[in-house]
Amino acid sequence: MKYTILPNTNIEVSKICLGTMTFGEQNTEADGHAQMDFALANGINFIDTAEMYSVPGRKETYGSTEKIIGTWFKKSGNRDKVILASKIAGPNPGLSYIRENMDFSSASIALSIEKSLTRLQTDYIDLYQLHWPERKTNFFGQRGFKVQNDAWEDNIHEVLETLDRFIKEGKINHVGLSNETPWGIMRFLEENKHHNLPRIKTVQNPYSLLNRLFENGSAEVCLRENVGLLAYSPLAFGVLSGKFLNGKEHPNSRIKLFPQFSRYNSAQCAEATRLYQEIASKNGLTLTEMSLAFLNQQPFVTSTIIGATTLKQLEENIKSIEVLLSEDILREIEKVQNVIPDPAP
Repeated sequence: MKYTILPNTNIEVSKICLGTMTFGEQNTEADGHAQMDFALANGINFIDTAEMYSVPGRKETYGSTEKIIGTWFKKSGNRDKVILASKIAGPNPGLSYIRENMDFSSASIALSIEKSLTRLQTDYIDLYQLHWPERKTNFFGQRGFKVQNDAWEDNIHEVLETLDRFIKEGKINHVGLSNETPWGIMRFLEENKHHNLPRIKTVQNPYSLLNRLFENGSAEVCLRENVGLLAYSPLAFGVLSGKFLNGKEHPNSRIKLFPQFSRYNSAQCAEATRLYQEIASKNGLTLTEMSLAFLNQQPFVTSTIIGATTLKQLEENIKSIEVLLSEDILREIEKVQNVIPDPAP
């Protein structure tokens, strides 16, 4: 495994992070425990979760992922070996079962942190992230910013003041963002610079060979401001494993189980994936290896969040850290990106 430093901290994290959103839906508690055991044994010390997990979010499974991680901590005694990240859900009318007010008010943040700590059976969370913005902006499959009616008023100063209180209480150590834009990242950083409020350490956004929109603005922000990208959906719900190219049915895949997640289902995604598969095969790599290695070696990526439903998948994902793509391969990848840019925004 390779390691890096979580920006502006002295915390060493693995370049590959274990994503857990399948725990409690596609994976049982036993499966989740086995994945965490395997990940830890193979050098992963970074685990990411969220209060709303498992995915898709449902009242019946709300909080199940954090509970599974909590029972693993209790059983294994491995809490001190893990850098743990979790998230508070932002506004979404479909998630009203999480709490009455789906906002980032002081009361909502306090309630969510306390519930997460209870489920996780821990006294602290290393990295606490805002899962998506309160304001209306471009995220979850939207290519660009669209002006919308938005009642949101800038409360970022107050949000950071609340998070600062929980840092001082020792319940969270650091803060990050998720599904954010360049403006949002800079707005949070501004509060740190001018008011000495907690500094954003990371942003967790989608990033893969099928979605490189992060490079349009956010990558420069992260490099120049020393904010780390935690790249999620690096294999595009399994599309970039190449398993859908042979025409076989995969009834247990996320795309088949949850057709509402249509980001990676387009003809353009299929064609780009075929072209990337050709590059990988020509160079003696699996598409999974090439797809993950591309992210692992980007200078603005702190850690790549992998998610798997089987230990075999998890093993292949972890081994991608050993792959270094040549300049020739990177040039071939750019040719595809130029022809079919970002087919899965």
